[in-house]
Amino acid sequence: MSVDELLDEVAADPELSGIYDEARAALEKAGDSAALEDIRVAFLGRKSKLSSLLQGIKELSPQERRRVGRLGNYLKGWLESSLEERGRTLRQREMEKTLAKEQVDVFLPGRLISYGTRHLLSRIIEEIEDIFIGMGYRVVEGPEVELDYYNFEALNTPDWHPSKSPSDTFYLGIPGNDQGDVLLRTHTSPVQIRVMETTPPPLYVIAPGKAFRRDVPDATHSPMFHQVEGLAVDEGISLGDLKGTLEHFAKRMFGAERRVRFRPHFFPFTEPSAEVDVSCNICDGKGCRVCKGTGWLEILGAGMVDPNVFAYVEYDPEEISGFAFGMGVERIALLKYGVPDIRCFFDNDLRLLRQY
Repeated sequence: MSVDELLDEVAADPELSGIYDEARAALEKAGDSAALEDIRVAFLGRKSKLSSLLQGIKELSPQERRRVGRLGNYLKGWLESSLEERGRTLRQREMEKTLAKEQVDVFLPGRLISYGTRHLLSRIIEEIEDIFIGMGYRVVEGPEVELDYYNFEALNTPDWHPSKSPSDTFYLGIPGNDQGDVLLRTHTSPVQIRVMETTPPPLYVIAPGKAFRRDVPDATHSPMFHQVEGLAVDEGISLGDLKGTLEHFAKRMFGAERRVRFRPHFFPFTEPSAEVDVSCNICDGKGCRVCKGTGWLEILGAGMVDPNVFAYVEYDPEEISGFAFGMGVERIALLKYGVPDIRCFFDNDLRLLRQY
């Protein structure tokens, strides 16, 4: 029997014709998805006329049961397929209306997408790493929460040294700690001790990372800052090797025309020690406001490793020697790019970040 014949038979049935006519009229009037849902509940729900009719066929005679069951199930299927078809039609119509309201002018110029860049401090650290990796150094890292032993004692720092004062260093009160005072490292030099403990010479490493000191934030100080420490240990290393290494670094970082000078200084873990300056890029060493009339800008501290430090890591100072150096990444960035205030690096002001 064809579909049309089945529908004719349903339309002629005294019990099903009313349901069929009502459903067809409701489908034609339905204007949105909500109306279709109401029709589905009214004609296919558990309390609908069609459901009640199909549930009651068990009370009919066997011949009537077959007829009503066959036509009732066909009507149910027809309703389900009609609801789906009507739903597709309404969804298509709604989509066309939406597209008509939200037309896109494809001839308008595209919007410029802003891409991020590496932070200036990250780029400076990577540039420093590249320079020293080119000289045969490798990059090492260590914990930011350190023990007093690695941060001070093993670096030949006496107990009376001002840097060990709670007014200069962030100490952490950790209950049950039996390994000595715990603190936020004040420099990345502790990494050098940790590496020497586990690695025999020769040794050429740099240790970049964060350091922490109780400094009041101002134009040149921050309680959190970045350092790169370096260490070279081998047979026959001299002060001349230190000077040649740092002169090469300064010229690569600041320009081949820059001059370098070494001034005597004191650090507990190096002897002899020196402050390293580079000629001012503003006045070319003649003296200006930036260099305070001296013609020089301080960039880092350095020196030959004190033999007392080697004793902590069981290196024989009679057989090997070494040098160490340390620089502030923020200071390198200030001097190289003329940034006026160290706090600019941490303010997240895009006007600064977009310049580099």
